Amino acid sequence: MKKFLPLALAGWSVLFAATATAAQPDAQKTRAYIDHAWTTLTRSMDDCSALRDPKVGTQPVLYLPADLPTPPELAAVKKRCNVDVQVLPRAIGQLGDIAPATLPRQGLLYLPYPYVVPGGFFNEMYGWDSYFIVLGLVADHREALARDMVDNALFEVQHYGAVLNANRSYYLTRSQPPFLGAMIRAVLDDPDSFKDKTEAHAWLEHAYPLAVRDYSTWTRKEHRAGATGLARYYDYGGAAPVLEMRDSSYLRGVIDWLLAHPSEDPGYLVRAAEHPDAAEVARLKTTSCDVEASKVCAGAWSQGYRLGADYYLGDRAMRESGFDTTFRMGPFGGSTHQYAPVDLNSLLYRYERDLHDFAMQLGRTADAARWADAAAARHAAIDKYLWRADQGMYMDYDFVRGKPSGYRFVATYYPLWAGVASKQQAAALRDRLGIFERKGGLQTSDHASGAQWDAPFGWAPTNWLATAGLDAYGFQDDARRIAREFTATIDRSLAADGTIREKYNMASGNADVKISAGYTANVIGFGWSNGVYLKMQALLREPSGNP
Repeated sequence: MKKFLPLALAGWSVLFAATATAAQPDAQKTRAYIDHAWTTLTRSMDDCSALRDPKVGTQPVLYLPADLPTPPELAAVKKRCNVDVQVLPRAIGQLGDIAPATLPRQGLLYLPYPYVVPGGFFNEMYGWDSYFIVLGLVADHREALARDMVDNALFEVQHYGAVLNANRSYYLTRSQPPFLGAMIRAVLDDPDSFKDKTEAHAWLEHAYPLAVRDYSTWTRKEHRAGATGLARYYDYGGAAPVLEMRDSSYLRGVIDWLLAHPSEDPGYLVRAAEHPDAAEVARLKTTSCDVEASKVCAGAWSQGYRLGADYYLGDRAMRESGFDTTFRMGPFGGSTHQYAPVDLNSLLYRYERDLHDFAMQLGRTADAARWADAAAARHAAIDKYLWRADQGMYMDYDFVRGKPSGYRFVATYYPLWAGVASKQQAAALRDRLGIFERKGGLQTSDHASGAQWDAPFGWAPTNWLATAGLDAYGFQDDARRIAREFTATIDRSLAADGTIREKYNMASGNADVKISAGYTANVIGFGWSNGVYLKMQALLREPSGNP
């Protein structure tokens, strides 16, 4: 992937950078940047810049759902933006109903309302990014845009089968961490999002069954973590490189790393020729990937080796998790599909509790009882498989090998945000903050793998979920300390170069991020950093001790 900066943001960052030399951190300047960024990061279907996809670099295509009449305004967009408007080959009931590789070209999936993109080469509406962006928009009194984003997510469920990784055709086989219930709640809980309670109730009547449909994605057979009663991440695209990869360099890097660290290879490597004969080509379709169907697969060779089919399944699951890349579930996340993760199951517990509450508001008491039972069952499974009393932490569970992970990861704080931890578990987690807390906030792990979702790097979403969770359990001093650390990191970084970034270095408390394993760019924008900054500033303005 290459760095890409929309011209509007580029101009804004130059403006800041011109005055950033020796500048002091200033929260007002950070706030001004965010105010401007909401505009520069907003896209819609009549915006030609929304159609551009720097990840694949092909002529723009806009796909419409097969079960949606063509909006009349698209005729003008087609002419003005020189975009090819196509209809998907059939209606979609669930993820994987359409194999993206069978489409003639990859393109943007139609959404009816404006939305905020993360920034840089992330020029589409993303699944879990959108939750933190919505929080920021609500905090910034931009209720209409926040509601538009939730309505777009509901549209994805209705017409594309689930909340997608993002609205591109190559994401039709996977979702992202499930925050739709929390997004719906964020809008419902904002008194300015609706003109009155009647309108809010009608909106929830529409949203609730779609949320139920989205939730069902995570209870499909493929998403079950064995017999644990828990869920796993899984992409329905099969054992193949993801279509958004422009070349094989990332995969060759994985092979080279594994060859340099043979004791850490879980069995991902497969001996193979660079230019296989017909018999080996047929074999590789089962043992690795289809070199005839994918140029990226064909080029994923180094020093006599290719990557095994199971690695590709794990790589895709890792991308659905949003934590791409970390060594938390195997090198480069290649075993992600073999784990019941703390984060996913905490999110699903919260989803079940939210669906219970929505059902109660709608008078669907039988539904509410079923959601309460589902949440109770997941709570019991989380305690059984994910809580490590000996570590005082929640940790992922390898259901294939039947053993807990020993990898300490910041997702251990998700159960606080989700409300699944007991008071005793919450206190133990609070006592483990030192594993993750550094000058700039919470780093993602204590393992310096060189990957972007490992030490010493930290990200807005995990810092916010931990902060909000600690605050909810009464650890207000800890929550505010972390909020001060992370917002100060953003302020320092903006003073240094005039930008807000995708991720930060928690050890140094700035944007000095040097990645040696996987994606190297530190993208400018940046949607969820903006949203979390506003939420943390609001938390810091609350009276101390206010839960």
